[in-house]
Parts: sequence; structure tokens; C-alpha cells
Amino acid sequence: MPTSALAGLSLLVLGESHMSLADHLLEPLHDNLTRQGAQVHSIGACGASAGDWLISKKVDCGAERKGNDKIVIKGREATTTPIQDLIAAEKPDLVVLVIGDTMASYDKPVFPKAWAWQSVTGLAKAIAATGTRCAWVGPAWGKAGGMYQKNDLRTHLMSQFLAANVAPCTYIDSLAFSKPGQWMTTDGQHFTVAGYQAWGTAIGTALAKLPAASLASKGAGK
Repeated sequence: MPTSALAGLSLLVLGESHMSLADHLLEPLHDNLTRQGAQVHSIGACGASAGDWLISKKVDCGAERKGNDKIVIKGREATTTPIQDLIAAEKPDLVVLVIGDTMASYDKPVFPKAWAWQSVTGLAKAIAATGTRCAWVGPAWGKAGGMYQKNDLRTHLMSQFLAANVAPCTYIDSLAFSKPGQWMTTDGQHFTVAGYQAWGTAIGTALAKLPAASLASKGAGK
């Protein structure tokens, strides 16, 4: 079996509610990246927008996993940590962001473009300022309706918006991984275990296919 392009790299993976609860995305994605030989630190914060990772903000729930340790599920003591502090402490080769659904505002009649632009570009620039490479994973297709009022039109809009605004991060389009409605959900937005397994595998495969220049900073000294 050929060696993965991720082997030996240090990865910091940040995400929203998909990365914050048991039987969600954090475990299958973390396991996939670890199997590829990466050193992985995954952190989830429920409802956190991109801009919330520029500050420390209390959130309703969260989770964290380092290396081969077990996942730690956090309740109301969960917070975000400013990205500059995380990068300074971890010195990752690559930051992976799974942020999109939270910011899509499915229940609002109009997508809050100006706010989203400020939030997304602010985080991308803060990561770029440290010289660290990043990959931004966009939202996946869900099922229309549910408590979050997810819908295909807004999901597609959010994906296109991120693709156009996350530079210099590399954009990973999750819409290419499945057809609308293909992955079963529990509430329209969050997937069943099988859906999260499929998404985690697809993200891991996509990251491994990125060109070497997108994976590790020049002279990262790893």
C-alpha cells in the first residue's frame, strides 16, 4: 500500500456541530487521517462560525480528540480558542476547517453574505498570516426541512460562496461526495453514523490528493 501524502504531517482539524458530538464526523475523520499516518488534533464547537475561532467564545457543546486518545465530549464548558493561539501551540502543517452549515443560515430568507464574508475571510487571513497551510471543507448535501430548515438551494449557495472566498485555503467541495439526499440524516442537517463514515472517508481521500505544496508550509521543519 503506498504511503499517504498525509503521513508524518501534523493536522489541526476544527469544526462545528458535525465535529462536536458522539457518533458524528469527528471520530471517523480523525480515525481516517490517523490511519494515513498523520498526527491529528480535532476540536469541535457547536454553532461556531468561522469568526468565532478568532476569539474565545462559549458554545453549547463541543468535543476534542488528540492523537490516539479517546474523544472527550464537552457540555456547556466548551469554548472556541483563537486560531493564532492554537497554531502557536500546535505548529500544525495543515489546518482543516469543517465550517459551513452553521453559517448558511438555512432558516433565514436571505443569506447574510456580508457577515459571512467578513467571518470567512477573517479566519482564512489569520491562518495565512502564520504561514500555515489550510484546507476548508464545505457543507454536504442533507435532507430538505428538519429543525434547521436545510435546503439544497442554500447548501449549493454556501458551497459556492466558500469556494470563492476561502483563499489562500484550498477548498474541498463536499457536494461532490454524494447526491442530494443520498446520505441519511437525523434532522435534515446531521447525518446518521453511516453518512458520517462516508463523509469522513471522502474528506480523508480528498486531503490525501492535495498537491504537496497545499499540505505543508515551506520550511516547516517537520
